[in-house]
Amino acid sequence: MHEDRERCVRAVQSKDARFDGWFFCAVVTTRIYCRPSCPVVPPKVRNMRFYPSAAAAQQAGYRACKRCRPDASPGSPQWNERADLVARAMRLIADGVVDREGVPGLATRLGYSVRQIQRQLLAELGAGPLALARAQRAQTARLLIETSAVPMADVAFAAGFASVRTFNETVREVFALTPSELRTRSRQQPSSGAISLRLPYRAPLCPDNLFGHLVATGVPGVEEWRDGAYRRTLRLPHGHGIVALRPTPEHVECRLNVTDLRDLTTAIARCRRLLDLDADPVAVDALLSEDPVLAPLVRKAPGRRVPRTVDAEEFAVRAVLGQQVSTAAARTHASRLVTACGTPVPDPAGGLTHVFPSVAALSELDPANLAFPESRRRTLTTLIEALATGALDLSTGSDWERACAQLAELPGFGPWTVETIAMRALGDPDAFTPTDLGIRYAAESLSLPTTPAALTRYSSAWRPWRAYATQYLWATGDHAINRMPA
Repeated sequence: MHEDRERCVRAVQSKDARFDGWFFCAVVTTRIYCRPSCPVVPPKVRNMRFYPSAAAAQQAGYRACKRCRPDASPGSPQWNERADLVARAMRLIADGVVDREGVPGLATRLGYSVRQIQRQLLAELGAGPLALARAQRAQTARLLIETSAVPMADVAFAAGFASVRTFNETVREVFALTPSELRTRSRQQPSSGAISLRLPYRAPLCPDNLFGHLVATGVPGVEEWRDGAYRRTLRLPHGHGIVALRPTPEHVECRLNVTDLRDLTTAIARCRRLLDLDADPVAVDALLSEDPVLAPLVRKAPGRRVPRTVDAEEFAVRAVLGQQVSTAAARTHASRLVTACGTPVPDPAGGLTHVFPSVAALSELDPANLAFPESRRRTLTTLIEALATGALDLSTGSDWERACAQLAELPGFGPWTVETIAMRALGDPDAFTPTDLGIRYAAESLSLPTTPAALTRYSSAWRPWRAYATQYLWATGDHAINRMPA
């Protein structure tokens, strides 16, 4: 995108917010970089320079605009849409892997050498993994500075900086203000408890199926709907957290409590992934609207997102629990697992009681205590063993095709379970479940082919957005997953 200069210029001149996060516009005369929708008067075309990432603009010597705050724009949808090395690396960097494990840890997870990863990221994003992680640390530091009363030294280490000096230098370079000046300029009231922030997204956003699905399938004690917000517990690298997410017309309000501030970046990335906030709904809806059957559904409620997950391993377990049973039964099975193996957590603000059990905790569960048929027990225990031993990788940076192939080899994993995990846990935007009962009912009501093979052939026109087409098809039914909770 950033290499198409004419298109970038048009986006900046029209202040098109759809391209926020796709690229960044830097101005050579002011040494400032902005998002395309920056409200200031557009610079002269000859003074514009375009970069694929904030890190690349920062490396070129530009500082963030104080007006449009480009560091807080939605992320590029490419990193959730694609399954190649660069996209996998970007998902892991967003999840904080470089801060926790360094670039060698990133390389190990991806199965490539440090040099190969460095070369590919530089070629496509104009910055290497360290520079990309540094830009992310700067954004995390800004959030803590502006939304909390945490002492600056603690902010530095919580954001991932190795020293207070590096923290001070980076904040000044990126924002042209000292940390103390940033806190003084902030219009928000700092809090010593939960951290409140806004999660931006590209409009439009239809919250009905997004929040409706999460709440209707929520596990008691782990998830709840309270005071107009979806709340859930989080398992994080250094502890646990509780998040409350509330949709608004301009952004999603996010209120986070974490036991260790070093987990803030990871928690935010997982919440964005859960709500699919980096999607490009305009591109998705434009393609789906080319089908005369889907076009009325898109016009009725544009901007549907795919409800995803904060923990792929958790979701895979829950997908097995949901095989061939009702939503209510799946919730009951999951609740029993949580009570038996979950980690208890305090929640003074609501009714959350546990973090969903880790794979290690589930490995110690006696299968005889599971109220399932023998075949379902075998499916679940085999999955847990594969995850516990590392034979199956469902992490943020996993290889989608390999993971799906491995899942399909496990006993009890048919196409519905594999595609459901691909859609919601791995984030594949083209995952499709033609055997799903809701999809079959929708196909029949819309006079679409009803057999899985015929519907799969028909759906080829929806590629690469069949996961989104699934949301529109599900919305034709009268189910709680399609409605905002009361």
